Amino acid sequence: MQIGDVKVRVTAVTVAVFLFFIILIAAYVFTTGDVRTLYWAVPSAVMLLLIPMALNYMSQKQYASLVPIYEAEAKNARIREINLNKLGEPVRIKGVVERVHFQFLNRPQYLVADRTGEISVKMFTSPAEDVQKGDLVEVLGVVVKRYIMTGDAVINCVSIRKVESVQQS
Repeated sequence: MQIGDVKVRVTAVTVAVFLFFIILIAAYVFTTGDVRTLYWAVPSAVMLLLIPMALNYMSQKQYASLVPIYEAEAKNARIREINLNKLGEPVRIKGVVERVHFQFLNRPQYLVADRTGEISVKMFTSPAEDVQKGDLVEVLGVVVKRYIMTGDAVINCVSIRKVESVQQS
């Protein structure tokens, strides 16, 4: 669903939970004959869809508002140059997506590589465009630790967009 310039996405897990409760409500009403339950059960089930959609919309809108700031402040970097000494610095990298994880949860993680190395890129909302394995991308984000207190450097992504497609070998 599109709201303005934001593409709102609902995860498969959200849809599965919604359908589970709709089936549960239908089974309850069918077995008991208590149709008055529908007055509160159906709106409650609809909220199981609306709340995640609203949260996704708000996070995507927030990320979209950060893109111009990061475009102005981010410095071009090679992946080899990114380490814990650059914590908190906005960076821009270009590379090929080697792996994609957790896209079905709207919290995708990418493994992006250039000729100097590879780095994990984490995004806490769904990106504006679908990015798949083999795509050449530009990433804007900030360098953070993989875990709160420890771990190697990763990029907390604000924007990931395709530059052009790369043929898979």
